[in-house]
Amino acid sequence: MDWQVLCQVETRRLLWLMGMMFAVITAFQYFELPYGNALWSLFSADQHSAVGNSSFQIRNSPPEPEMIGNMTLLNVSNSTNTSVVNETANNTGMSKVMDGNDLKNGLVSDRNGDPNKSLGLDENDDVNKEVLNRNSTILNTKDSGNRSAPEEAVKEPQQGFHQKKNNTDDNLSVGKVGNGTVTPISELIGNSGARPASPLPATSPMNASPKAASPIIMDIDIRTPAVDSNTSLEEKIGKTTPVSDTKPGQLQSGLTPSANYSSGNGVPKVTKGRGKPPSVVVSISEMNELLLRSHSLNQSMVPEWSSAVDQEILYVKSLIENAPIVKNDLKLHAPLYRNVSIFKRSYELMEDILKVYIYSEGEKPIFHQPLLTGIYASEGWFMKLLEANKKFVTKDPAKAHLFYLPFSSRMLELTLYVPNSHSRKNLIQYLKNYLDMIAAKHPFWNRTGGADHFLVACHDWALEETRKHMNKCIRALCNADMKGFVLGKDVSLPETLVRSPQNLLRELGGKPPSKRSILAFFAGSMHGYLRPILLQNWGEKDPDMKIFGRMPYVKGNKNYIQHMKSSKYCICAKGYEVNSPRVVEAIFYECVPVIISDNFVPPFFEVLNWESFAVFVLEKDIPNLKSILLSIPKERYLELHIGVKKVQMHFLWHAKPVKYDIFYMILHSIWYNRLNQISHR
Repeated sequence: MDWQVLCQVETRRLLWLMGMMFAVITAFQYFELPYGNALWSLFSADQHSAVGNSSFQIRNSPPEPEMIGNMTLLNVSNSTNTSVVNETANNTGMSKVMDGNDLKNGLVSDRNGDPNKSLGLDENDDVNKEVLNRNSTILNTKDSGNRSAPEEAVKEPQQGFHQKKNNTDDNLSVGKVGNGTVTPISELIGNSGARPASPLPATSPMNASPKAASPIIMDIDIRTPAVDSNTSLEEKIGKTTPVSDTKPGQLQSGLTPSANYSSGNGVPKVTKGRGKPPSVVVSISEMNELLLRSHSLNQSMVPEWSSAVDQEILYVKSLIENAPIVKNDLKLHAPLYRNVSIFKRSYELMEDILKVYIYSEGEKPIFHQPLLTGIYASEGWFMKLLEANKKFVTKDPAKAHLFYLPFSSRMLELTLYVPNSHSRKNLIQYLKNYLDMIAAKHPFWNRTGGADHFLVACHDWALEETRKHMNKCIRALCNADMKGFVLGKDVSLPETLVRSPQNLLRELGGKPPSKRSILAFFAGSMHGYLRPILLQNWGEKDPDMKIFGRMPYVKGNKNYIQHMKSSKYCICAKGYEVNSPRVVEAIFYECVPVIISDNFVPPFFEVLNWESFAVFVLEKDIPNLKSILLSIPKERYLELHIGVKKVQMHFLWHAKPVKYDIFYMILHSIWYNRLNQISHR
């Protein structure tokens, strides 16, 4: 009898211990693992959400991206072979591009440096302030009750991608999706860092790729060793050193930044709150390699179900593959383009075939209410012109090749941002709520995971605001910073300063080269860390270099405009972010743009050969700026000036769009990148 009682007691004790162990394990998974639900992680099959963490499921959505070396690969396990539009880039290596600075050190501030001034116009702008009715109806956000809650002044940048350290080889590798094998980049590019040769001749620019992968982007927290100009691309972006105290979501690297601003002239130290120089710099020729590589490997996720428009796009790609060779086109100056034949054929097919569905959902003022003045006007004019366009817009979503998310990133900031809160969580949540709504109401987002959707946003914050929940979309962004921009998928949106919506071409043009007496010109407020460096090196120190701070106000900004019209080179120095309206302003006034903004992807990069009409100078070379410009032969300058005049038509707004103008170029780049994303079922 005692033995039986003892067995019962021990049995109960064992069951109690097993229950406690299960409770502890469940609690550990709940708090430590990123599944959102502990029991789900134990028993569920593999499923993924359609919109960020929303409840709408996609059966075949891609796995989470992984970090290999310094580059993020968005792997697609379900993709199959497909041909991709490839182009031949005959660029020279004279220019420099790419950036990795912090997002304003995590501080929320506007382009004019004051978080409470929401006008956001550049320093030489005389546009009237925008008027906003803050009583307008908007969607509720989960954060609305805590919008005034303060956050840390400096936050860790949000990480939208998982990272993975390759323990067997520190060299950067690109994985072959689906089977776990990797191909060293040295095999893709060559050990010398030269541009990979196209497997097809220039007359047949389509490349049938046996590998299915999605775009390549630089991660936000890249750290690389100091490198010289002879260092290969693989060495620049493919080697890291692990450290023990790396926080989750950050790249494991203990290497020091590569940007070096020391000079005999005494460059000032970076001022706290102005950001800091990028930690890795890649030349524009190396950026061309990354673009071509993304086109040769790039595919989006396989749609949930096939549609007639998918087959239509694949047919269009076959037509582009056999594009006729263009010779002596009266409108298209061949040196401006990576491949003028491909561009012309793609543009013609866009005109003939493209249909866009615009979601009617979304409350004003954030949706369907474009702003048409100021430095963020690009997103407003595109919205206005597309919504009024009867040729491209369709009311039947079954016929649509692309789906437009018609929100204004500027109005999002004006409407929802809480001054001095240093938080954009409610802005991001608002966009996610919108995606959840359209995913519940319509099947189109879930069919592709958003890969055939696009947005056009010019505010600086849009890069980060759309990174988590909209990263599969084609994002046309003014802040085209390689720290979060996806080459081959995203589009660099020109930032255009519109002073007069009634006269979009006012003051267009400039003096001929022989009458441009000023070597180089810049004027502007001291935004960011770079402009003070430019001013200290060249401000009022050389009669050939007209480098100023903010110029005194003159009605109509005449002084500033006349300097641009009279200068050979116009300096386009970054402010708080990589983008600046000066790039388009320089082209508008027929001044050769000199872009000093490491990591900036210039507008329409997938189509245009920027080295045919612009000069790129590394930020660290500011002390040598004059000698660099003087080293350009006169014949080369005249070629650049001709290029500026020829490319100008691509950067002009018209109240009624004109062939090849900026409206059509934005739409074409979105269309063109979608062609390179589509994959076979």
